[in-house]
Amino acid sequence: MVKHITHTNSFSKSNLKSLSRFLQILDGSFPSGVFVHSFGLEPHVIKEEVKDINSLKIYLENLIIDQYSQMEFVYIKKVYEALEDDKLSIIKRLDKNFKAYLTFEYAKASRDIGQNYYAQIKNLATKDIVKEYFKDIEEKKSVANEIIVLACLAYDLDISLEDFIVMWTKKNLINIAVTTLKISRIKPSEIQQMLFEFDEILENYGYENIGDKVTNFNPLFEEVIFAHLNLEPKMFAT
Repeated sequence: MVKHITHTNSFSKSNLKSLSRFLQILDGSFPSGVFVHSFGLEPHVIKEEVKDINSLKIYLENLIIDQYSQMEFVYIKKVYEALEDDKLSIIKRLDKNFKAYLTFEYAKASRDIGQNYYAQIKNLATKDIVKEYFKDIEEKKSVANEIIVLACLAYDLDISLEDFIVMWTKKNLINIAVTTLKISRIKPSEIQQMLFEFDEILENYGYENIGDKVTNFNPLFEEVIFAHLNLEPKMFAT
């Protein structure tokens, strides 16, 4: 969902610079710190709920519907709105309350990696509201959850809400899908082609319909986890 680039040199350079910097910080091959919760992928594979490329695609689609659109997308929307309205207090409150929706390990990873991101991007901020938020992180007045820090960076780089959600979600889908190489027999080439299809799925997603209510109830996760109590969901991190 990259916006159309005109032939005006200044605009082209600015847009390319923003995307280049954001893609760099999102790249999991660089030790910036990346984590993603499996949301029950392991028991889905063990119980053969996920057994081939089609069922894996359904699993990832449901992850967007049942998890991201109900929680992370809502948070991103609220952060962008607070940044646009220059309301630092709301951003700090969102940052503080985010952990209430997460398990302990998930919350810890979100904070630790968010702070790691901050350490690497703190000098990139140009907008006053983002500078103020980053200053609060430096002074330990804000938690610095990963998704809040990245949303602020994207806003500072003039990356739209929709584009940020697409890039952030695609990064997570890639990381989750890659783990299936270790716990299933699905071929890498099939996974790669399936992930290409998510570009269109995400492009056509109705971002204007993102709600204001946050929930962390994920039926995809709950049903299978409670059916396989001895197998814990994993946190994948680099």
